[in-house]
Amino acid sequence: MKSAKTTAISGCLIWFILISVMSACVMPVFFVAGVFSSFTEFAIQTTGGWLCPEGTTPKSHTYATTSADEYGVEHPATGYELHCVDASGEIVKKDPVVYAFLWIGIFSVAGLIISVVLSFVFAVPGGMLVARLLDKVRSPKVPPNLID
Repeated sequence: MKSAKTTAISGCLIWFILISVMSACVMPVFFVAGVFSSFTEFAIQTTGGWLCPEGTTPKSHTYATTSADEYGVEHPATGYELHCVDASGEIVKKDPVVYAFLWIGIFSVAGLIISVVLSFVFAVPGGMLVARLLDKVRSPKVPPNLID
């Protein structure tokens, strides 16, 4: 019974360490993937289905703008917006930010789920390994000739 308790405690400790390490590696990758894919047509259609009013179609709108670098120098850039267009072609709603936050949030949640799954996969073998090592350290080794 002691071994099962030790395995459970060490498994929880290993899982906590693994979730921290896995999240530190996986989450930034998914966040960056969400940022770079937020202006795709698939992202516009997916988030537009939630953000646009009923009876409108989500469309991607690009426009020329400028962006300042770390020295304050402006450079040409492309801006992206979600436009909700009705059947007559009139723009009912413009959304320059929320659709991108929503899309990046979807990717972040996916990264968190993958981190948790990977942590559970590696926590059981890691917990068992730590339990075995702890059992070896805890059990005193008595030489056979001292038992008499």
